[in-house]
Amino acid sequence: MVLSVADIFIFTDHATKELRMNIVFVCHGNICRSPMAEYIMKKLLDDRGIKGVTVTSRALHTDALGCGIYRPARMVLDAHGVEYGRRAAALLTQAEYDSADMVIVMDEENYRDAVRRFGGKKVSKLLSHAGIDADVADPWYTDDYEKAYSDIELGCLGLVAELCRS
Repeated sequence: MVLSVADIFIFTDHATKELRMNIVFVCHGNICRSPMAEYIMKKLLDDRGIKGVTVTSRALHTDALGCGIYRPARMVLDAHGVEYGRRAAALLTQAEYDSADMVIVMDEENYRDAVRRFGGKKVSKLLSHAGIDADVADPWYTDDYEKAYSDIELGCLGLVAELCRS
């Protein structure tokens, strides 16, 4: 079933829950999509009063290790009122994978890389949580950070709805 943003808001509008969960968002370099997902998810959880969910983001490749969130990604987060902190891109480790309840990737390439390195039990694509079999648009190649934001928000809203139903 494919959910619309309106459907997802119905599930999540009045949630107040205490959960114990560790979610790691993952993309290629951890400077655009996965940190955007981290901070969008934190905002959605906070807005709904959902506590006890640890949310982080990591990279699958070493290209941008140590770099902060890419400026255009920060600009779109700012435009949507999503707060973020100073951070540095970091590689997903085996220990972080082992301690995560969910490892959520942005696209099919990330999915294959994560499954190959860590196994597939915990790995899912973000938009699958909104009932969509698609990749989160990669703004590194398209320069469309607004589309990436929209995809990420939809996937995170679906994920919040799942958490509220569990």
